[in-house]
Amino acid sequence: MADAKLNKDVFGLSVDNHELVKLAYDVYLANSRSSHAKTLKRGEVRGGGKKPWKQKGTGRARFGSTRNPIWRHGGVAFGRTGEENFTKKISKSAKLQAVRQALSMQNKDKNIVTIADFTAKSGKTKDAVKELSIENGKNYLVVVAEKTPEIIRATNNIANVKVVRPTYLNVFDILNADKVVITEKSLPVIENWLLGKEAK
Repeated sequence: MADAKLNKDVFGLSVDNHELVKLAYDVYLANSRSSHAKTLKRGEVRGGGKKPWKQKGTGRARFGSTRNPIWRHGGVAFGRTGEENFTKKISKSAKLQAVRQALSMQNKDKNIVTIADFTAKSGKTKDAVKELSIENGKNYLVVVAEKTPEIIRATNNIANVKVVRPTYLNVFDILNADKVVITEKSLPVIENWLLGKEAK
């Protein structure tokens, strides 16, 4: 394990209010939602073409179809259409600030570990587990400068490990990780990105 110095402007913020972090967390979840659920309206349910009983003279309420939403086996009123848009927006500056706060919170809890490098040259899962010192039952977020085919192959089958590049960091992954492992090559990229110094 390396003992790299962490930038206080990224990893040492004092987070007294968690509202921004919660907002970024909720935005991530909302934007991850899919809209596949769909219900059938009364006009889409099969059957119901025959009028249940005549309009007048029965003493019962008038109905034109057995597929009325208030009937059993009827359609669904105001149901899902499959076209719902659950996305939420957050400004870029707010998102970056939230990521800085999340990293600072994890650093305060001593959950951030820096390593010299992670290459997974052999491409084997067991070697990646050994190289990262993976503990059973813990979730790991590994930040690497570049995701090579060897790294992808070695970590794809480890359920509790997620590997990302620096600019793909988000509040959800950071806060859900028991350990955030960052390579030394990733640190300057993270700092430049989060402090607005990335190349344009």
